[in-house]
Amino acid sequence: MNTQYFIKSNFFVLILSFAFSFTLNAQVGGWNPERVKDSKEALNKMIEETPKLQTFKNKAYGYAVFPKVTKAGIGIGGAAGRGIVFKNHQVVGSSSLKQASIGLQLGGQQYSEVIFFENKKAFDHFINGNLKFDAQASAVAITVGASIDVAYHNGVAVFTRTKGGLMYEASIGGQHFKYKPKN
Repeated sequence: MNTQYFIKSNFFVLILSFAFSFTLNAQVGGWNPERVKDSKEALNKMIEETPKLQTFKNKAYGYAVFPKVTKAGIGIGGAAGRGIVFKNHQVVGSSSLKQASIGLQLGGQQYSEVIFFENKKAFDHFINGNLKFDAQASAVAITVGASIDVAYHNGVAVFTRTKGGLMYEASIGGQHFKYKPKN
């Protein structure tokens, strides 16, 4: 089989898969109580593996949990996920995450992501749609027994936990968020 044809056909399948998943997400709409449950479970799993995260959760002004972010790429890639936003440990809304990237990357993975907001200013920045991670942004990857001596950067601390897959590339640069308050 021609290698160039194989790469092009896989890239085409990848693009179609992302387009299809974005379409499905757009059609679901409305409030999703299952996502609240999944978000709480994802955060609890991260805390179970790295107990120091409990301190971040306890002290945070608010936080957003994305229980499943799907990321894939072959040179050009993307990621998408939906999550729940908490303030004072209560659900206040939902959020969607989208990311596009170009560069050295190959593979696909799913991961959970939590963003802690240190103060009202950082939280408001997020819910007003102004939080975007630039190319230099990075997250702390949670592994069992990991040490996390991380400080907030511009009022935000980000942690990820890989759920599965293999991806030669790891960054949160280029992530954009949309917030929707709970009705």
